[in-house]
Amino acid sequence: MADEPLVLGIETSCDETGVGIVRGTTLLADAVASSVNDHARFGGVVPEIASRAHLEAMVPTIQRALDTAGVKASDLDGIAVTAGPGLAGALLVGVSAAKAYAWALDKPLYGVNHLASHICVDQLEHGRLPEPTMALLVSGGHSSLLLSGDITSDVRPLGATIDDAAGEAFDKVARVLGLGFPGGPVVDRMAREGDGRAIAFPRGLNNAGDPAYDFSFSGLKTAVARWVEAKRRAGEPVPVADVAASFQEAVTDVLTRKAVRACKDNDVDHLMIGGGVAANSRLREMAQQRCDKAGIVLRVPRPGLCTDNGAMVAALGAEMVWRDRTPSSFDLSADSSLPVTETHVPHTDFHAHAHEALK
Repeated sequence: MADEPLVLGIETSCDETGVGIVRGTTLLADAVASSVNDHARFGGVVPEIASRAHLEAMVPTIQRALDTAGVKASDLDGIAVTAGPGLAGALLVGVSAAKAYAWALDKPLYGVNHLASHICVDQLEHGRLPEPTMALLVSGGHSSLLLSGDITSDVRPLGATIDDAAGEAFDKVARVLGLGFPGGPVVDRMAREGDGRAIAFPRGLNNAGDPAYDFSFSGLKTAVARWVEAKRRAGEPVPVADVAASFQEAVTDVLTRKAVRACKDNDVDHLMIGGGVAANSRLREMAQQRCDKAGIVLRVPRPGLCTDNGAMVAALGAEMVWRDRTPSSFDLSADSSLPVTETHVPHTDFHAHAHEALK
């Protein structure tokens, strides 16, 4: 096997079919088929629609990635796939496809963790991650602070969202303002025309005695909805740009403040930000300002690598191969609540587990 393993990664945790091909830490292909337009009229992702879209897109997206990378499937050193967390039905499509390809090609299979993949993708742009690295992951389903050592085996959760994740809050506020779905990009664009100091929206879990690294955006979302409703009841125009900017300022203030605090408290001098909300321009700007002031090196992948994609799964898979981690077995299944501490699902003896269960 070459020193730099060639790995194909499949990501189907939500509404995007992502297939990436990586050689070591070099990205060769990143093919995506999104079903976001199919969900827009519902104001959120519909699991059944997402699963069917994955089924239709899987084979052509894999072929597109192979063609873009200029490699044959037989050249691969391994197949990696998101085993969780995510939508159960959507995950099962990806896991089933990965098992089929790995079996047919006689290649090792790696079921990997979605969150750990979001951390590992930064290696494709900025080289191998220092150990340790603090990771702030912000997306529609997760807002987490994670301390990462060896990305293939050592990811420790420090804090998480106790209610709405940051991405969920963006979607809900966008809906209140009539801006459409998904909310993150459109709120970001609208906020550029507004004043982030115009409205003093609350910062959740930001008082003395509150959990230092946990997040709460439910109260902020409710405060925005009530503020907008009060304006409408009074027959006054809603300053949409100012609301968007002030809401965004509150979210990014809390995220960056807690992330920098976690770095200082744990004596870590590198902060990596990933997940879909990491594409937000104000989050990037504020994080850079606060990291510069604190003497922390900030690493943020380009926006296209922040959202769910196959490249991040391939990146973690390549790291698994490079570090000679044990592959998964073919009884691998999807786990919608896979904890981040399980960076991958190693080989298990299915028959031994079945025998134990029957005792």
